[in-house]
Amino acid sequence: MSLALSTNSCVVCQVTRFKCGGFSVGASMNHCMVDGLAASEFLISLGEIARGLPISIQPVLDRTLLKARDPIQIEFPHSEFAEIQTFQQANGTTQTSADDIVFSHVCFDSKTLSLLKKQILDEGIVKKCSSFEVLTACIWRTRTKALHMASSQMTKLLFAVDGRSRFCPPLPKGFHGNGIVFTCAMTSAGELANRKLSYAVGLVQEAIVMINDKYMRSAIDYFEQTRVRPSMTATLIITSWCRLPFLKADFGWGESIHYCPVGLPQPEVAVFLADDKNSGVKVFLGLPSFAWNNIKSLLL
Repeated sequence: MSLALSTNSCVVCQVTRFKCGGFSVGASMNHCMVDGLAASEFLISLGEIARGLPISIQPVLDRTLLKARDPIQIEFPHSEFAEIQTFQQANGTTQTSADDIVFSHVCFDSKTLSLLKKQILDEGIVKKCSSFEVLTACIWRTRTKALHMASSQMTKLLFAVDGRSRFCPPLPKGFHGNGIVFTCAMTSAGELANRKLSYAVGLVQEAIVMINDKYMRSAIDYFEQTRVRPSMTATLIITSWCRLPFLKADFGWGESIHYCPVGLPQPEVAVFLADDKNSGVKVFLGLPSFAWNNIKSLLL
């Protein structure tokens, strides 16, 4: 049995029951309206309503908290919106056709992540690093090499940072909106591929550190003035679902056992999902078929 709300609604949900007795809940929301945390809190609240319980996280719907300033104040260059004009491979050809994109995933168990961290720390460039920083740097570097980018080709990394606690004052608990901001790292493909992995980790860490209240307010003002979208040429976008609390959604049969995006990501996007079986991370991404032929050997 399936139940769907009107497609004219801000949220579309569907419940699918299976012969085994299990069921799935699918939800479609506009990402401009909510981020992953707000979406997961919505489903948790929906489960509480289904069980006849009061909502544990009261939603805050005041979207003026993130409105542009008047007058607008753009205080940073905002390289996340920088336009990379061309994509060149080492053999001089341009980017592979989208028709050749193959979607698959690579698993990093806890042991592999620990070995990568040790390798990076032993290189002596960074003093500490998180699993997210290590994995983001590794995927960016490996994907660049697998795509055979020309050494002089500029490549851009974009990834989302939760700005809730970084605003001054912080966004209130239960803020039901989009509280993330994209941060950016850029370098040439040659630098990224030929230098040590800790170089890429350092770029990721620098991109995280620069996200503060002033930068995020400037980004809001920049978008209000330009309405420009980030360029996707020679760009990788990382989105991590690893810490989103979707599994806490309980509709009366216990907490959920699995969650994931329903559709395939865009070819420029890599999605991180928790791999509970191996205490690690699954990385889903799309690459041209020739890149998949050697990406696993590059990762090992």
